[in-house]
Amino acid sequence: MRAPIILLTLLAVMAGSAGETPAEAGSAHDFGFVSIEGEPMPLRNFAGRPVLVVNTASLCGFTYQYAGLQDLFERYRDRGFVLIGVPSNDFGNQEPGSEAEIKDFCEVNFDIDFPLTEKQVVKGDGSHPFFAHVRAELGDAAGPNWNFHKYLVGPEGELLGAWPSRVEPTSALITSRIEEVLQP
Repeated sequence: MRAPIILLTLLAVMAGSAGETPAEAGSAHDFGFVSIEGEPMPLRNFAGRPVLVVNTASLCGFTYQYAGLQDLFERYRDRGFVLIGVPSNDFGNQEPGSEAEIKDFCEVNFDIDFPLTEKQVVKGDGSHPFFAHVRAELGDAAGPNWNFHKYLVGPEGELLGAWPSRVEPTSALITSRIEEVLQP
């Protein structure tokens, strides 16, 4: 009787620590989001593909970048590229709306069809684990400092690049890095 209890305890400890914290995570694929429609969106579903994760906001001076993000998505999606928008209200209260309002804004104003997540906290101690992982891997300065910070996750879940808000989504800095890891 004692051996099964020890085995169950060991399994429970292992299951509870399977990639839930940034310190324990080996790759970005260990994290996931919930889509703006309320469905699970584990990043491991995108293994083998490059993924650009961008924290977004509807009332920001950089909101016009939604158009560039959509262009980037349309340009590369047939080659396996994924783009995920992560709405956040962390900077200047620039994403105050509900998920339904955010989705409607993006579709009506920018014809967005790339995946969006539920609104997330992206800075500070309560930030989503993906963004905590970014800071743990790349340093605190790599965390989002404003809306429209961009992170490229490689096919194996490795963090390949981080660009601040002022770098346009379709800039050569970003597109050349995406092209390096895209399927031919």
